[in-house]
Amino acid sequence: MVVTVQRDFYGNGYLIKTSELTLGSCQPGSQTSNTIVVFNNNVEACGASLQLTPDFFVYSTILNYNPVSSNAIIRANPAAVPIMCYYPRHGNVSSKAIIPTWAPFSTTVSTDERLAFSMYLMTDDWSSRRSSSVFQLGDIFYIEASVMTENHIPMILFVDSCVATTTSDVNSSPSYQIIAFNGCLVDGTQDDSSSAFRSPRSRLDKIQFTVDAFRFIGTDASMIYITCSLRATRANQTLDPMNKACSYSKNTRSWSALEGSNDICRCCDSGNCAPAPLGQSRRWGRIYEGSRGIQKRETGKYKSR
Repeated sequence: MVVTVQRDFYGNGYLIKTSELTLGSCQPGSQTSNTIVVFNNNVEACGASLQLTPDFFVYSTILNYNPVSSNAIIRANPAAVPIMCYYPRHGNVSSKAIIPTWAPFSTTVSTDERLAFSMYLMTDDWSSRRSSSVFQLGDIFYIEASVMTENHIPMILFVDSCVATTTSDVNSSPSYQIIAFNGCLVDGTQDDSSSAFRSPRSRLDKIQFTVDAFRFIGTDASMIYITCSLRATRANQTLDPMNKACSYSKNTRSWSALEGSNDICRCCDSGNCAPAPLGQSRRWGRIYEGSRGIQKRETGKYKSR
């Protein structure tokens, strides 16, 4: 029995790991390459079962895909694909449909004084708000945040942090940081992520970024909560490690700034992006909520469901 599996298993451009596939109890064979995984085993091996029919010997086994992750999240559903060999002829390979794991994603906004912060899911061309609130793994969140400044001087908007949880409590567990360290889109450092800020901005009081869809491991919860801290400051604010929007490039293995010098993103690797009080260094913890830092203006706290 020879079974060949494309490493682009779901056809979404992400290559699965060889170690995540098994055929019954058997591991992939030596013919495996960068694009395909090959199993070449005796039909009676790997725990296959035999069924006798009036016309055929039917050998049956299961191709198992079990994605693994070193983080609290995973971006792919497991799969069990039945494989059957009919003698004297071969059969087919089939799979059940993937069941969506996402529940409605809506938004609430809190404002501080006269600044009105908002954040919405957008269509993939950024032209309008997204009408559907249901996602499947492999989809992408197109997220747009903005601030209405009314009579304020011109202002620029930053996303200091975003954390995902399975409940409305931002301090609950499990949790996963999407943006941290005052504007570092840390989700983009993951091997299976293309998350990034959109460049250039259309307006200073608006910021857009993408996040690859994910779910939490070890829970049946079908809803995630994303809590973000948005901050607006004067448009001529000096760009520095506290005032930045940084995306990670896997091609160059480095951070790039949406505006200003890329040097302001160097702290994204260490997490030491806050100013050091009284000559001492400071590092932020896992959850970042509310305002912090210096030279800030009104801060809005954004929670989405």
